[in-house]
Amino acid sequence: MVGRYYEEFEIGETIEHEKRRTISESDNQRFCDMTMNQQPLHLDREFAGETQFGRRLVNGLYTMSLAVGLTIPDTTDGTIVANLSYDNVEHPNPVFHGDTLRAQSTVTDKRETSDGERGIVTMHVEAFKIDGDSEAQRASSSEEQRSSGNRPAAGDSRAEPDDDDETLVCDLDRTALSLKK
Repeated sequence: MVGRYYEEFEIGETIEHEKRRTISESDNQRFCDMTMNQQPLHLDREFAGETQFGRRLVNGLYTMSLAVGLTIPDTTDGTIVANLSYDNVEHPNPVFHGDTLRAQSTVTDKRETSDGERGIVTMHVEAFKIDGDSEAQRASSSEEQRSSGNRPAAGDSRAEPDDDDETLVCDLDRTALSLKK
């Protein structure tokens, strides 16, 4: 799918991105290796297990990059000149291996360049973890079910994750230089 041209963005519009991604341990490991970030909170199970999180965290820069990447097909795929800035980045909640993320973008500003040949578009990007969908949660739930001999009833959150139950894990403002039609 081709992204949008400058004229196709509307201030105030929220774009729900259909693509989702479940983050694997391998994704996190490769990102840390490529960026030379050897923070034990991301890589060392024993170290991370002793922290307030109790397990390894996914690298926040990977989370941010994935959030932006999930937006590309619906926003700037093939229509961008350059990303100009990423501002006001926040990670209000942790991400763990096995978590599935989705993203949405809200157009907050747009203006033509001084020569009028291109446009500058600013979007507020939010990434959400779909709660109840991490490997650790599924494994824990499955183990509880096996040990008790119980199977979750229909409608039980362990049976089917509810997409409405989401947690914000990253938000940022992304400004892009966009082509005009």
